Amino acid sequence: MRIFIISLLFFAFCYGASLDLNGAKSELNIIAILMFGIFVLATLGITYYSNKLSKSASGFYTAGGNITGFQNGMATAGDYMSAASFLGIVGIVFHSGFDGLVYSIGWLVGWPIVLFLIAEKFRNLGKFTFSDIIAYRLDEKPVRVISAISGLILIVFYLIAQMVGAGSLIQVLFGLPYEVAVVIVGIMMILYVAFGGMHATTWVQIIKAGLLLGGATFMAIMILYRSEFNLSLYFDLAIANHPNGKDIMRPGGLLSDPISAISLGLALMFGTAGLPHILMRFFTVKDAKEARKSVFYATGFIGYFYILTFIIGFGAIAFLLGNPEFIGADGKFNGIANMEAIELSKVLGGDIFYGFICAVTFATILAVVAGLTISGAGAISHDLYVNVCKNGQCDAKQEMKVTKRATIALGLLAILLGMAFEGQNVAFMVGLAFSIAASVNFPIILLCIYWRGLSTKGVFYGGLIGLFGVISLVTLSPSIWVSVLGFESAIFPYNYPAIFSMPITFIAIYIISKLDNSQRAKVDRTGFEAQDFRAQTGIGASGAISH
Repeated sequence: MRIFIISLLFFAFCYGASLDLNGAKSELNIIAILMFGIFVLATLGITYYSNKLSKSASGFYTAGGNITGFQNGMATAGDYMSAASFLGIVGIVFHSGFDGLVYSIGWLVGWPIVLFLIAEKFRNLGKFTFSDIIAYRLDEKPVRVISAISGLILIVFYLIAQMVGAGSLIQVLFGLPYEVAVVIVGIMMILYVAFGGMHATTWVQIIKAGLLLGGATFMAIMILYRSEFNLSLYFDLAIANHPNGKDIMRPGGLLSDPISAISLGLALMFGTAGLPHILMRFFTVKDAKEARKSVFYATGFIGYFYILTFIIGFGAIAFLLGNPEFIGADGKFNGIANMEAIELSKVLGGDIFYGFICAVTFATILAVVAGLTISGAGAISHDLYVNVCKNGQCDAKQEMKVTKRATIALGLLAILLGMAFEGQNVAFMVGLAFSIAASVNFPIILLCIYWRGLSTKGVFYGGLIGLFGVISLVTLSPSIWVSVLGFESAIFPYNYPAIFSMPITFIAIYIISKLDNSQRAKVDRTGFEAQDFRAQTGIGASGAISH
């Protein structure tokens, strides 16, 4: 019945979207809308089925731990290949040329770090959220508070990027106002996550990853076909069409100084190892071996995809800027920001392929937003409500109620932020989220797993210092201080603060832990042997977390 009602609402929405304010029909791509509708209905079916498997906390957060390594690798790739990866990187390459490659390389290089430093130990130590790892030997309440706060702020930045991309996509596809499009996407996101949990999210991510890889491969092949599989001709055409000419083949168009380049690279590489919604995926497999397989497969899928985005980005320069349909009277590109890949799909494959890419891109956004929302809801319900407010004494039914309420709250917040940040490049916004992950979560996780001398006070106060530092620098940077808040010049000159904020967190945690001679600190250090034994062997990993 739920699917039937939502289906009626969806088709009513499609019909309403075809009318302008005066009630007259507007031109719509019917094929694109039909393919979009088929995907939405198919995923609603997955959600309905998954609802039966998501009644318990384990089922909702980790799909019961029954996902295989290959499936989880595909789902992880689907979770990671976000709107920022597809729409954002293509958009950055389209406008800035060669420098857009720094995003592709940075996001890919982070995966070996996850594989060799974190994946196996993370699966052996955790249960539902990455806070479980930190709370293994440290005082539970303060470390869960700092990790939940950090994770939620990071998730908010990430959600902004996905909602901006989703709103722009629906705006293009249905001709709706941007604000209405964002509201619709937010409501659909709440429905998927609240009713389907991690099981639905995982299978939506798996399907979406396969479709996105197939669609991007076809786009790349068509671009090369139109270039007669001659890379020289391909790049010459892009250079001839772009206003900056040969400058698009040189570094410095996007990142004009070494500090910005290094800082962004650090954020993208180490931020991957601090993303709550990615780390949470390690708990969906049965053991550490499957967790390693997950990272291996995910790295392969993601690496291949990022090669394709670079080809597509230059293809957009070659075939959109060379097409009079997309050039305004002022000689500039007249398309919507972040939608260059979508527009290119129509040029390369007509209405049918355009509809396919629209549906796949929506799936991309939906899968990532669902993963982010589950992670955020877990931080609110499992970490803050159950383990901080209720001291771990809470029945599963009550926890699930709080989780679903948190899902709704996050959905509403995502809608508001998506409206506020309209027009921002989505890859850039995700870069800010990675800066927070690299500056706060990654230092805490790494030191917790590998450093005996870590103390609860070190994590709590050091994490707060690092979080305050990175948020302050991001706020004072040109991206927020000038672009969003409207001031004439930025107080902090760099958009990406990781090169400054990462050392602040490491140093603060180290100094505070070293100076901490409390009784709690002695317990924290004594517990390292038990933690390290379980991290190395996995013995006891399927049981409850001990302290």
